Amino acid sequence: MEMKSRIQEKYKTIFGEDAQLFMSAGRINLIGEHTDYNGGFVFPGAIDKGIMAEVGVNGTEKVKAFSLDYDEYVEFGLDEEDKPDQAWARYIFGVCRETIKRGGKVEGFNTVFAGDVPLGAGLSSSAALESTFAYALNYIFKNGIDKFELAKIGQSDEHNYCGVNCGIMDQFASIFGKKGNLIRLNCKTLEYKYFPFDPKGYRLVLLDTCVKHELASSAYNKRRASCENACRAIQKNHPEVEFLSDANRAWLEEVRGQIPEEDFLRAEYVLGEYQRVLDVCDALEREDYETVGELMYQTHFGLSRLYEVSCEELDFLNKLARKLDVTGSRVMGGGFGGCTINLVRDELYEPFIKEAKVRFAEKFGHEPKVYDVVISDGAHLVTD
Repeated sequence: MEMKSRIQEKYKTIFGEDAQLFMSAGRINLIGEHTDYNGGFVFPGAIDKGIMAEVGVNGTEKVKAFSLDYDEYVEFGLDEEDKPDQAWARYIFGVCRETIKRGGKVEGFNTVFAGDVPLGAGLSSSAALESTFAYALNYIFKNGIDKFELAKIGQSDEHNYCGVNCGIMDQFASIFGKKGNLIRLNCKTLEYKYFPFDPKGYRLVLLDTCVKHELASSAYNKRRASCENACRAIQKNHPEVEFLSDANRAWLEEVRGQIPEEDFLRAEYVLGEYQRVLDVCDALEREDYETVGELMYQTHFGLSRLYEVSCEELDFLNKLARKLDVTGSRVMGGGFGGCTINLVRDELYEPFIKEAKVRFAEKFGHEPKVYDVVISDGAHLVTD
């Protein structure tokens, strides 16, 4: 049974009536990695996998929520001290609290929800969950909160109720996603622009290594510190530089002898990635997907050699993609495991997937998971 029917059936069983359906999406990021905290660009898009929820006002002061995926029912109030124990319920509770903090009305409601975003694959299922409920509550209670603030509700939910100090990209893509378009978001100014992404003759596919190396969080903090150190050194000569992305390569060269070589390499990657996002946007406007793919390979090289956030499994899949003449491939997300994102010509798709499964299993003992993705709409009311 499809996800929508399962949700509707369960909702009717528990609550005895029909309500409205809402959905929001997971996301990919085509290019622009580790640029968000450096004041650069990211280039995400919403995908055709997400979280769907049926939501209806219940006339009480309590939220009554059922997670189909966890097969678990929870009730909680709307005051700060009512925070539920279950991690999944905290996401919904946090959205309620962040909406109330912004002057929005939230009263008791019933909900049943489920998702088809692969967990642990770096597609941001948590942002999809937050965005679904931020959008739904805004719609149902007619709060008139704008889209930017809805994205910030999700981000604040992560910070204040889920213990994750994330940037805005995931929630932004989940709320602002638009079918057939990627979004260039300036993480410093929050200015954004849609770029058409309709790769006729190509497919986007993720290969999930199904590994997550333990280094991830400590390594992330170290790389962030490296970038901040390089930025401080540049600021002494160029005080107008606020974030590393405000600098240029010549200014970085000026301080090469004053900072550790490791910090220089991290900064060199960030400045290269800033330009690559702009180059990908130019290529998309020309419908030049071969150039887009080549820039993806350049990003992987930078993430692997300069930023050093790749791992053996990801490098293996990237090299195999290059060997098999796949148009573009790179590690997506923070690194140290997770997925490669691949831009593959239609005629190469089947042989590439087949070869990747066989070769990867020979070397690492298990096949990668395969997720086809289509760029789709973000948060919306489900009407059909």
